[in-house]
Amino acid sequence: MTLNDSDLILVTGATGLVGSHFAEQMRKRGYRVRALVRKPSQCTDLVSWGVDLVEGDMTNRDSLRRASSGVTVVVHCAAKVGDWGPTEAYRSVNVDGLRDLLEAVEAQTTLKRFVHVSSLGVYPARDHYGTDEFEPVSTTGIDGYTLTKVEAENLVREHIRERQLPAVVLRPGFIYGPRDQTIIPKVLARLKSGGFKFLGTGQQLLNNTYVGNLVEAIFLAIEKDDVVGEVFNITDDRLVSRREFIGTLCDNAGIPVPNKSVPLPVAKTLANLMEGLYRLLGKQEAPLLSSARIKFLGLNLDYSIDKARRILGYTPSTDFTDAMRTTVSWCRDVGLL
Repeated sequence: MTLNDSDLILVTGATGLVGSHFAEQMRKRGYRVRALVRKPSQCTDLVSWGVDLVEGDMTNRDSLRRASSGVTVVVHCAAKVGDWGPTEAYRSVNVDGLRDLLEAVEAQTTLKRFVHVSSLGVYPARDHYGTDEFEPVSTTGIDGYTLTKVEAENLVREHIRERQLPAVVLRPGFIYGPRDQTIIPKVLARLKSGGFKFLGTGQQLLNNTYVGNLVEAIFLAIEKDDVVGEVFNITDDRLVSRREFIGTLCDNAGIPVPNKSVPLPVAKTLANLMEGLYRLLGKQEAPLLSSARIKFLGLNLDYSIDKARRILGYTPSTDFTDAMRTTVSWCRDVGLL
């Protein structure tokens, strides 16, 4: 489809890493953008870009209806993220909220495209070597986040089949880049404190996905006419090992590269013990080691993006080295270094 001046693009999660970059790029291209936000008074960037703001969130059905009025494209980035806590807390946003959003936008006769930003976390938590979209998703998940991302994706695919929802599903890996307020700041803090340790050899591949490359994939998912109903893995062109990722981060940040490691079997045993103890004690915060952190730091996460290249026309333009340089520069500008 070709966007024009009459199109109105709704972005959920527009204050987050992916949503903010997409909204900014859409405004730079001159398109009308609306964002669903909790506190409009705190969205100075969105306001400066000329984004129309609707107050609300994914748990407020009325706000979803207001935000959906007259939209032609929806890019759904909003999600409750994390690796700890009750599954129902994740489900209320990631599944129930999505269901309400779908009902709201499907009531609009104007809807042309719905892009659902899912996650490579929907696949089983094991080592992956070139896994493609034929791999079945996990129906159990390792935590509330991954389980409800599977449920959310299944809900979208159900609406595609039964209600002809014009949707495309994107499954990015670990997303990094400027405006990351979660993972990179925490990793930097651990590195600066000297407390970072590799799990295993550190040579396992990471499913790194630069936010700028993901935004390019979202544009393609909107513009391509023959991709409705499709699911695509999305990562950078070149996946890197944990050692290259951390080493590049340290080199750009001026931090010594860590050399300590913990054998992976030991880390997995500790994670199981810590998770059991934290659940028994009803802890609200995640333990130092958990199944999700073992996956992020210890498993080989190599996923194929051949389908996205072939059908979506996805050719990620930013290499990891340049992406990390840009990310660390932003971290320095905002005082994280």
